[in-house]
Amino acid sequence: GDLRSVLITSVLNLERLEVDLFRCAGRHHWVPATQRLFGGQIVGQALVAAARAVSRDEQVHSLHCYFVRTGDPKVPVLYEVERTRTGKSFSVRSVKAIQHGKPIFTCQASFQLSQASPVQHQFTMPAVPPPEELLTQEELIQKFLQNPNLAERYRKHLTKIQAEDVPIDIKPVNPPDIFSSEPQEPKQLFWVRARGYIGETDMKVHCCVAAYISDYAFLGTALLPHRQYRIKFMVSLDHSMWFHAPFRADHWMLYECESPWAGGCRGLVQGRLWRRDGVLAVTCAQEGVIRVEQTPNQSKL
Repeated sequence: GDLRSVLITSVLNLERLEVDLFRCAGRHHWVPATQRLFGGQIVGQALVAAARAVSRDEQVHSLHCYFVRTGDPKVPVLYEVERTRTGKSFSVRSVKAIQHGKPIFTCQASFQLSQASPVQHQFTMPAVPPPEELLTQEELIQKFLQNPNLAERYRKHLTKIQAEDVPIDIKPVNPPDIFSSEPQEPKQLFWVRARGYIGETDMKVHCCVAAYISDYAFLGTALLPHRQYRIKFMVSLDHSMWFHAPFRADHWMLYECESPWAGGCRGLVQGRLWRRDGVLAVTCAQEGVIRVEQTPNQSKL
């Protein structure tokens, strides 16, 4: 079988239609239960398009995006790039994702030529068990499904999640107890990596894959203190990323997520992707709409 990551061979593979016009060439692969396009896929593909419009020596250092319409998984997405500025050290590219003749997403990405500086510092990576000592998300679900007292509707829900073909390996450090509605601190830790092999390549490729990974289960961090409510509607409004150091997206990285605030039917989340050697590779932030039913959930048992 093909050992390469499907994120490279299909999901983030764009077809060039014109100099700065692209179309997603692969299938939409994994589509969430909401039947909307996965936000991480749109961010990743938009960054691919922007990266095609700069020189190989320029590397992305930040991107800022807005999701403006629901993505339709039944049709391709067009990505239109504008070469906003090309400077000596920094270049900016603006990307518009289009479906049905209307923008569904806008993004600005900034690229930089490598520059050395003595001004350097970073936070310290949290101390956590290595990924080899933890269960994958699939193994955890299988463990839950073995509980004979699990309510049927939750059994169906978990079975559906288990069947999803998400191209990411995930190992939660402190998986939440799905049988409890007790509030939890709005923090999550996952070991994450792309499924399959990517290898040594242009760093922009790994950044595009990290953009895809960064949106998975991110906004859910804001719901952990409010687990007694059932979600009616949850969708990303914006997404920002800052890239600090080289990394391999097909190697395990620790994703540290926290939500400092929620209110007004919105939640804010922040995230840090750490390399195994303790280097802070990426910082992320996102705000999303969160609407819940006012009545508490029934017991899952």
